[in-house]
Amino acid sequence: MKCPLCFTMLRVLKDPLYYDCQFCKALVKNHKLLPSKEEEIQRYKSHNNDVNDPRYQKFTAPVWQYILNHCKPQHNGLDYGSGTGPVISKMLSDQGYQIKQYDPYFCRDSSALNNKYHYIACCEVVEHFFSPIEEFVKLDKMLLPGGIFVGMTLLYNNAVDFEKWAYRKDQTHVFIYRKETIKFIANQFNYQLLELTDRFFVFKKN
Repeated sequence: MKCPLCFTMLRVLKDPLYYDCQFCKALVKNHKLLPSKEEEIQRYKSHNNDVNDPRYQKFTAPVWQYILNHCKPQHNGLDYGSGTGPVISKMLSDQGYQIKQYDPYFCRDSSALNNKYHYIACCEVVEHFFSPIEEFVKLDKMLLPGGIFVGMTLLYNNAVDFEKWAYRKDQTHVFIYRKETIKFIANQFNYQLLELTDRFFVFKKN
């Protein structure tokens, strides 16, 4: 099995379910254990993602607050992987921002994929990518020069007990990133890495 981001042959197991890529430093779920479409949908529907819930709004605030601070209302935006509760779209549209939504299960508007954007928000989405390189290529094509990609996902570090880690126990989390993985993506696409924390990152397209 090859890493679906950097195509390195995966030989080192992190645990019985995940490989540890020695090149891009991602943790990759064994492709034989990937959830089915039906399992994914069932899991996503189980999330209590109420866009009017102040706790949900606060949890996602790093994404929408960054966009409010760095983009203008007239800029075109995309909420990619908007899910059952498109809170990013709500928080931005409430402030007069122009943002479209796309989700492969819950908002399958293919026209949104044919536009160009000043910013793309991807909140708790990239860990679900079966083929991250294909997804990032697609997203890159939609991002205008000078545009920003604002992502949120919990990054792994070696101080964490991986097998007991709650984030790893979600069956739909099939591709888990370290900080080194985020830096690898930035280098691959010649992005400026504007922000990088344990849960948040921002790319700027040159």
